[in-house]
Amino acid sequence: MRLRPLLGAAAGAALLLLTGAAATPATAVPTPSEAVTVDSVGRITADGTVTLSGTYRCQGSSGPVYVSSSVGQGSSTIRYGIGGTRAVCDGAEHRWENTGRPLSGALVPGAARVEATVMELRTLSGLPLPRFHAVHEQAITLTQG
Repeated sequence: MRLRPLLGAAAGAALLLLTGAAATPATAVPTPSEAVTVDSVGRITADGTVTLSGTYRCQGSSGPVYVSSSVGQGSSTIRYGIGGTRAVCDGAEHRWENTGRPLSGALVPGAARVEATVMELRTLSGLPLPRFHAVHEQAITLTQG
């Protein structure tokens, strides 16, 4: 199963929530026992493929959960999605690693900003709605390799 359609559905559900849908338990705020980290160094290959990694911890899921990541550089507000990893919400700390290739030449070795999100898709009245377990933004360095 491809991950992009699921992430697209999650983004659409988030848009519905932001445009006035009633708040539900599916939109709960992450708890302190749930977290996601980003490693301070990411990799970028000669063909532009980016690999980001870190750790996550979550608990109490009833739907599929994913760790997604995005990266941007410089003063631009543009962020590029870098893959997604299926997560296990058992309360233990786990490693995640996402790989993706944004537009050719969009990213180069050097300073970057990464955002990682642990998000669950819960079905409420037949509609998949996001529940954010953890979000973290961090400055990193992309190294050639």
